[in-house]
Amino acid sequence: MDRIKIFQIVGFQNSGKTTLMGKLIAYGKKQGFRIGTIKHHGHGGPPEGTIQQKDSKKHLTAGAMISAVEGDGILQLASQNSLWNLKEIVSIYQAFPIDLLLIEGYKKENFSKFVLIRNENDLDHLKDLSNIKAIISWIPITSLSKIPVYSIHNCDAFVKDFFSGYLFEE
Repeated sequence: MDRIKIFQIVGFQNSGKTTLMGKLIAYGKKQGFRIGTIKHHGHGGPPEGTIQQKDSKKHLTAGAMISAVEGDGILQLASQNSLWNLKEIVSIYQAFPIDLLLIEGYKKENFSKFVLIRNENDLDHLKDLSNIKAIISWIPITSLSKIPVYSIHNCDAFVKDFFSGYLFEE
């Protein structure tokens, strides 16, 4: 996994995860990165419809080379297992010629995370997350001194300043 840079985008429903993913994909592609994405279907049950009808399609439209969605043991790459864990899915992506893997969801995993905060209640859940690199928030946050916080309304600054730094570090 060393050759692929991996980042997670996590947050609660309607916090802007898919929109941020689209911005990160488009920026990474513009910088010459070959990008793959994985989306966790966190609504329970298998993914509904086809990959062409969901957020994964947005990932592909934004420039991802490969995209998948997983839920209830169904990985939409026309593959099925009793349950897929993120490490198994990431290992599949090792076979593809990608430089960057963006993962939407899987809050409990330990990859580098960018967390979206929609409201005050979301702040309580930060203690349950590991490896947080930055927060993108809909509300003003002043209490987190060690984690960079960006406004959702200035998401371009996060993408160009903070995210690009992570893309090009060795």
